[in-house]
Amino acid sequence: MNFLEQKILEDGNIKPGNILKVDNFLNHQIDIDIMRQIAYEFKRRFKGKEVTKILTIEASGIAIATLLADLYDVPVVFAKKGETANSTDDKYISHAYSFTHKKMNNVFVSKPYMKAGEKVLIVDDFLADGQAMGALIDIVHQAGASVVGIGVAIEKGVQPGGRKLRAEGYQVESIAILKEMDYETGTITFG
Repeated sequence: MNFLEQKILEDGNIKPGNILKVDNFLNHQIDIDIMRQIAYEFKRRFKGKEVTKILTIEASGIAIATLLADLYDVPVVFAKKGETANSTDDKYISHAYSFTHKKMNNVFVSKPYMKAGEKVLIVDDFLADGQAMGALIDIVHQAGASVVGIGVAIEKGVQPGGRKLRAEGYQVESIAILKEMDYETGTITFG
């Protein structure tokens, strides 16, 4: 059992509908020690890969991406989910359905922050159906850059996202893969 699986067992909560709440250490309140361990583990798993940029989607992946970018000494870019007053018209846009928020999001990266030829490592906190990852991959391809890998803190192994991305040829590294969760018994198994 690795450090993240242990933390999930200690501090995660299963909610009805196979929802794992880890907001007390991963995506609301942030346990910096766990984030640091996640970043080091991704750096180890992607050893030998040239990385010129880290890409994530707002908001929960930003902490992981920032610590990892520090290890690589490269910039972090996060795809935004909503327009702001200072958004430019010059951007790469894709779409991803959020199961957490039950809505379709237009996600975008301003063109000056993603360039052709860059080698992009995509990271996020969760991977389920792969909608967010698909949108980020689309943005990378629109820019003429390449995806060198995908790092995920927690993958819901019963959902198809990870299998689909691996079948497409991407190196997907998930630190904890949830095999089964049972709300009634409060048990979690990893696979």
